[in-house]
Amino acid sequence: MDDNNATVVTEFILLGISDHPRAQMVMFVVFLVFYLLTLVSNSLLIVLIILSPLLHTPMYFFLCNLSFLDVFYTTSSIPQMLVNCFFRRPTVSYTQCITEMYVSLFLGIAECFLLAVMAYDRFAAVCNPLHYTVIMSWKVCIQLAASSWGSAVVMTLIPRLIQPTQLCGHNIINHFTCELQAFLKLACSDTRVTEIVIMINSVIVLAVPFAFILVTYGRIAQAVLRIRSAEGRGKAFSTCGSHLVVVSIFYGSAISMYLRPQGKTFSNRDKIVSLFYGAVTPMLNPLIYSLRNKDVKGAFWRLLGKKMSD
Repeated sequence: MDDNNATVVTEFILLGISDHPRAQMVMFVVFLVFYLLTLVSNSLLIVLIILSPLLHTPMYFFLCNLSFLDVFYTTSSIPQMLVNCFFRRPTVSYTQCITEMYVSLFLGIAECFLLAVMAYDRFAAVCNPLHYTVIMSWKVCIQLAASSWGSAVVMTLIPRLIQPTQLCGHNIINHFTCELQAFLKLACSDTRVTEIVIMINSVIVLAVPFAFILVTYGRIAQAVLRIRSAEGRGKAFSTCGSHLVVVSIFYGSAISMYLRPQGKTFSNRDKIVSLFYGAVTPMLNPLIYSLRNKDVKGAFWRLLGKKMSD
């Protein structure tokens, strides 16, 4: 007990999605499939990009960053979720919960900035092909990637510094992981300043990059329309369309979580929404961005053939 007779919180209870054992097992299978697909596809892409000289281009440099990020993003939360499926009321220590929460937040923010950088790279390649190597030199690529990671550190530290410390003994988190918005529901102190800061942060991290991506792909679409070949236009629109779908899933689900008035409780709908940016898009990213690409397929078969001949 502290001086104000409020219980000091040392651990949290995670409610998960459902209390029914059968539903818990279904969620375990779903989470496991998502996680394994994410690990295998992203790890394969990282290996291919590192080992294949033909993939040493700005686009694949950023994709390697994205795959590296997604591996750690899912690993920061899903393994714990898998373990929790076997417990009716899983507990997590205060330190572990806070660490998981801000590591996931940092990686999610880094992905927001990195996706915007990747959109700019595609814009430069499609709309300024003659000057692409100058615009996206290796120096610029490294600076853009470093800026994405560095900006994520800064934007993560801001909510950490104003995090409510008075939980008044409340330790039940209505979620299957330590999510920032679910954590804030436990605070008994005034969280209006925190919520305002998080809202401003979310505009910078979510709304601005997403708007930039939409404008960028709009410019790309205008350039594609000038392609004389109908087959070329169709292929370009198919690629851009699939990119926009997965980007919209990621930003749309995160925006619906962080850029809306917050209620007093965290609903089951909110938990489902968080799955889209926390588990679904990291699994889809390599499939949409790279593994359908003929260059990546060629690199895979060349590497496989080399391994078989050794």
